[in-house]
Amino acid sequence: MEPITHLDLCTDHPEWNESYYFVFYDKQHNIGGMTRLGFKPNKEEGMSFYFLFLPNGSAAGYFREQKVKDYEKSLKVGGVYHNYQSKSKWKYQFKGTMILVKNPEDLPKVHEQPTLISGTEKVLMDITFEPINNTFEYSDHMTPESIEIGKKAGDKHWEQIAVLSGNIKIGNKNYKIENALGQRDHTYGVRDWTGVGNWLYYVVWFNKNLAVNPAAIITEDGRLSTAGFIFKDGKNIPLKTIQVVDQQFRKDGILPISSKLKLVDDYGISHILKAWVGPIIPIPFIDREGNRAILIQSMGNFELDGIKEGYGSFETLRRVP
Repeated sequence: MEPITHLDLCTDHPEWNESYYFVFYDKQHNIGGMTRLGFKPNKEEGMSFYFLFLPNGSAAGYFREQKVKDYEKSLKVGGVYHNYQSKSKWKYQFKGTMILVKNPEDLPKVHEQPTLISGTEKVLMDITFEPINNTFEYSDHMTPESIEIGKKAGDKHWEQIAVLSGNIKIGNKNYKIENALGQRDHTYGVRDWTGVGNWLYYVVWFNKNLAVNPAAIITEDGRLSTAGFIFKDGKNIPLKTIQVVDQQFRKDGILPISSKLKLVDDYGISHILKAWVGPIIPIPFIDREGNRAILIQSMGNFELDGIKEGYGSFETLRRVP
């Protein structure tokens, strides 16, 4: 288990941040989502989001920014709370009002087009996170070149898979979460959302004995920073290389459709991972110079070496020309 906070390693860069991410999917109820907390101590800023992909194809969203002076005391921004317990157990909690949209792609547009809002609901989440693998740190298994390219996405990056239990209540409807799978990540460093040409990050579960988590940054000149692991039969197996065999996007070149990756693990064994995107929430970023990028949050379907019925998050970041 890594330390929960790393303020002692904070540089003077204004965009240095420490981030905590949680993604989950419950197959029984066909409901999935993700939350993120991000803290920028040099600006005394904290942000949170919470997205839910609902069984009827719609989505719910929550976003909050506020002043945070000391996040070491509590990993909480607005209604989003990542509550560390003893022995690596976490509680992921939310209490607040979420905006509903019929089309998940409309969620970022609601501030400018409030007519896209189909309703609001009070939402409660209380999920217990029971880890099933040892925490995996990306850079411990990356090449020096991959680490250097990857610095625009942070210095350190931990991942951990868990079995989940608890409840999500949306209005009067309660979803009891039992034996669902989820994953957390924890990063720190300078994250330049608009300075990365293209990245992909998939969190994929097949069952409690098989999962895969590939991540790659692709520079404009075609170089790759790659990281990740396969979790199989209780062991974390680092990924040695990732080759992007194919990526398909819509006509805009931004919103993804599918991909095919060749993964080579630490044992030298090759794997083929196929991915198909599900409903999409596109999050825009713009910097002071006007550079823009779109971060895609989605739940996808996956196939690994012919093993079907993989599920989890399909995330891409694309710079807008």
